[in-house]
Amino acid sequence: MTPYDFIIEGGRYFDGTGEPSSIRNLAIKDGRIAKVTADPIPHNQAGRVIDAEGKWVTPGFLDTHTHYDAELLVSPSLSESVRHGVTTVLVGSCSLSMICSDYEDASDIFTRVETVPRERVLPILKEHKTWSTPKQWVDHIKQMPLGPNVVSFLGHSDMRVGVMGLSRATDLSIQPSEEEMQTMERLLKEALDEGFLGLSTMCLKWDKVDGDREWSKSLPSTYAKWSEIARLNKLVRQYGRVHQGAPNAATPLQILQYVRECVGLLRRPLKTTLISQMDLKGSAALTSLTRITSMFTNAMRGDFRWQVLPTPFTVYADGIDVVFFEEFGAGEMALDLKDAVERNDLLQNEDYRRKFRKFYGEKLSPRVWQRDFGDAMIIDCPDESLIGKNFEEVAQARGIHVVDLFLDLVVEFGKKIRWYTTVGNHRKHVLKRLVKDPSTLISFSDAGAHIRNMAFYNLPLRMLRLVKESIDEGEAVMTMEQAVHRLTGDQADWFGIEAGKIREGDRADVVVLDPSGFDQNLEEVSWGEMENFDLQRLVNRNPGIVKTVMINGKLAIDEETFLPGFGKDKGYGAFLPSGQQP
Repeated sequence: MTPYDFIIEGGRYFDGTGEPSSIRNLAIKDGRIAKVTADPIPHNQAGRVIDAEGKWVTPGFLDTHTHYDAELLVSPSLSESVRHGVTTVLVGSCSLSMICSDYEDASDIFTRVETVPRERVLPILKEHKTWSTPKQWVDHIKQMPLGPNVVSFLGHSDMRVGVMGLSRATDLSIQPSEEEMQTMERLLKEALDEGFLGLSTMCLKWDKVDGDREWSKSLPSTYAKWSEIARLNKLVRQYGRVHQGAPNAATPLQILQYVRECVGLLRRPLKTTLISQMDLKGSAALTSLTRITSMFTNAMRGDFRWQVLPTPFTVYADGIDVVFFEEFGAGEMALDLKDAVERNDLLQNEDYRRKFRKFYGEKLSPRVWQRDFGDAMIIDCPDESLIGKNFEEVAQARGIHVVDLFLDLVVEFGKKIRWYTTVGNHRKHVLKRLVKDPSTLISFSDAGAHIRNMAFYNLPLRMLRLVKESIDEGEAVMTMEQAVHRLTGDQADWFGIEAGKIREGDRADVVVLDPSGFDQNLEEVSWGEMENFDLQRLVNRNPGIVKTVMINGKLAIDEETFLPGFGKDKGYGAFLPSGQQP
């Protein structure tokens, strides 16, 4: 028997701490990094030698904002993330874990928000969901043949529905009884004891419930008074864990509630991460406001981090079905209608169109979408003459208002007219400033959700390319070591999990990548199968970059190829508990 399972030889070694990189040889044994050395390691001491000359050897990347909660149950390999070097994923974001609520409630609070079809998710949950407590969920996940490692938040909407029921949890006139609050506290404590990272909540009103029972109500977490959230946060603070939240974009000053919870002048600070800091085309001033918020909060002994997507935020849409239309009344009215005939009748109504044009013309109110159809490109349509044009061009050619043109096309073609727009992070110099800020997390891929709207599965690669380009141009945003650290050890340390580093004794989550592959377009999307969902989704395909992925010392990807049996038998990943205890 050889002393080591693997040797990774001659690569540029990044340990995940931000320390200088160097050419090193690594030996891996029993899922751990057994040796890191500049000296040669005899090939006969390992069952397999991986040649990494000219390549980078990094810790596996962390994706700390995904919505893989349903996909995890039937396709636990989560290959869309692993192929890009992600070895740890975080689920339970945005108040939407699938733990405490029953299968139908869990489906209905998830599917419309995350735009994964209810008719696919509901049967999966009905068949597989046998748990109703955090411990039971952890026990189940530990038996799954995981691809990446998994960490989780407990979602407030999920917990609230599990305790109060969907109808009561989405009724503004009803607040939880003392007994119900104690039950929520008990469930949260159990989750924290099991190693959950903390609590995720939601204040954004445009995230809506699916199904026939409480259709189009906002998520249950949005109905909670802040006193309820603050009471739950006491437990999160006691354990030194994390509160993930999403402020209401329509009321920017609401963020002060998060600030008050986070600061630690007379108490332990509450680790807080919010969605999301972005250079929005429609609200450029918000970038400065969010930066001031994080600077002030951390100056007051807070522990605050915005989530930052290190790439342009480009969103694809089928007709009128896109979530940011929920932010203004006319768009919300249309999306609230399930029936296509009713919706088309509304879209053709002149009073409705007048309201839509009014909202479209309001440029000063807080908004995510820039409300500019001239900045929206048509990429697919039964009328092929429209492909490659923006809506404003077509409207001018026809001599009508662009809103009328858009609504006419939606009535005529429905979801068969497909278009895209870049909502934010369009100015590279501003984006570089955002990713450089130490009070941010490089996160917010939304992997597993919005399957026809966006694809950021390769988020870590986009971050590395952004930094590499800045170095090549002689205006470095940061060193490559710091960039790797931001994607690995920085996040692992902040969330309190054992990941993100590959020093001697560390778990062997390792990526070997070829930096010459960064010359390709990483923003390009294509279609790929969503395994066991009978669906196609937007994905990223970047051949020539990620060559090898090891998860817990097991070879998951070899020369860009999933090995036979990937995700079968015992799998590769594990549930990673947060190690901080009260």
